[in-house]
Amino acid sequence: MSAPIKLFLVDDHDVVRRGLRAYVEVLPGMEVVGEASDGEQAITRIDALAAAGAEPAVVLMDLVLPGLDGVETTAELLRRHPRLRVLVLTSFGGQQRVQLALAAGAAGYLLKTADVDEVADAILAVARGEVHLDAEAAEYLMKEQAGIRALTPRELEVLGLLAEGCSNQEIARRLAITERTARTHVSNLLGKLNLGSRTQAALLAHQEGLHPPHRPRRRALIPASSFALSLLARLAAHRPKEAHMCWQTGYPRLASPW
Repeated sequence: MSAPIKLFLVDDHDVVRRGLRAYVEVLPGMEVVGEASDGEQAITRIDALAAAGAEPAVVLMDLVLPGLDGVETTAELLRRHPRLRVLVLTSFGGQQRVQLALAAGAAGYLLKTADVDEVADAILAVARGEVHLDAEAAEYLMKEQAGIRALTPRELEVLGLLAEGCSNQEIARRLAITERTARTHVSNLLGKLNLGSRTQAALLAHQEGLHPPHRPRRRALIPASSFALSLLARLAAHRPKEAHMCWQTGYPRLASPW
């Protein structure tokens, strides 16, 4: 008989954690080894479980938490414990939340409106090393990939240059085009990717491994950790100028303002 899948629950609502625990503990092959009401508590308790040789296999993670949110907590947990699998279970959908959760390393994304059978299936899937997304999250991901495929070769070049932190003037100089044409290319690709700022486009380009023509990527200057990327992505959504400055410096020296 195989060992049960060890689960850890992270949600700031006690009634939700109790409900999840009661449900999971009647399922065959699963056991809850711990729970937390916020991100910092989750990190501390999972560190302790790992030190005792009882590290969970799957973490059920809410996104809206006091202090560190679910995205930041996911990224930090995976930095400390790379074998962990994180399944987001949240009340909130939306393209940006899905993108941030996956960028942080989540292996699954479900809304709390999912039925109990789907939750069980998702836990089993991520424990096997698979990715499980609900229909809404999968649709967002497909749209993002479709947007990238819809870019022209020139727009892909411009997207790669955005990953370098280039201004429209720099893009024009590098590609031997006018600044007005560069601005048009940036506007067109943002529209196709359904993104709100050039900094978000730069983050996407970095995650997709795109780089500008005839020049190596500056990955040595930019931390590759999903924690840094998630902080920058969140900053980009609210303060694009500051995020762009951080991107250009090559090191996001940020304390999370949220």
